[in-house]
Amino acid sequence: MGKVVLIGAGPGDPELITLKAVRYLRTADVILTDRLVSEQILEEHANPDAQIFLVGKEGCNNQKSISQKDIDQLLVQYGSENKLVVRLKGGDVAFFSNVLNELEILHRFDIPYEIVPGITAASGASAYAGMPLTARGYARSVRFLTFSKKHHLELDNWDELAKTADTLVFYMAGEAWFDLATLLLENGIDVEKQLAIIEQATTPFQKVRTFSFAQLQNEKPVFDFVSPSLVVVGNVVSLHEKFHWKDAESLSGQYFPSADHCKSLTKVSSNIAIH
Repeated sequence: MGKVVLIGAGPGDPELITLKAVRYLRTADVILTDRLVSEQILEEHANPDAQIFLVGKEGCNNQKSISQKDIDQLLVQYGSENKLVVRLKGGDVAFFSNVLNELEILHRFDIPYEIVPGITAASGASAYAGMPLTARGYARSVRFLTFSKKHHLELDNWDELAKTADTLVFYMAGEAWFDLATLLLENGIDVEKQLAIIEQATTPFQKVRTFSFAQLQNEKPVFDFVSPSLVVVGNVVSLHEKFHWKDAESLSGQYFPSADHCKSLTKVSSNIAIH
């Protein structure tokens, strides 16, 4: 019996990976890596003899994404052999990651596993944008949420979210960020509060755009949008102007490979049935 190590690779910057993660990558027999993992991490730290599967996902219903069933099948197939398997995920494995599904599969098949945390996107993005999420005098707490056009909190929660003094961090908001801003405005958010959209955080392609809710009352700002991104709402956003230390990059494009690139390089074949 082998072992599966579930590892958070950090938000993008390859130097934000942990020493423990690097140690496992250097000895891994098999590596299953998400789309939102810097290719430089694999180039510099992966065992040159390791078998690498790019199991990227992109969007909820993207047919080009690798299915979770296929990922589960790979984990069981190689974890059942005398091999060290690294499951490499972007950010941290405990923040809006499908880690529970994979833990249940490993537990069902009695495959030993370990979890290695990483730096989640919210921490990386806020640090590289110069806006501490619980800066004294600006916020006493922070909430981590998800938002999309198809999946968002029930409407009876929005009034409280609009009024809170907490910093709000929305993962997966993506191109739906203006719908999010509109909901907060409709529920009475202070128009002097600010919203930040942080694209491709900690990478050479990082872009930070900030708006007051007063600016968003009338029309949606037009700009080229690139995923992945997250949205920060609250008083701490105002700190970006003074404390941003990472200069805005002139580079444009995508730092992470698309899901269709991942699928073209990953084939799953196994005799083990996952139901």
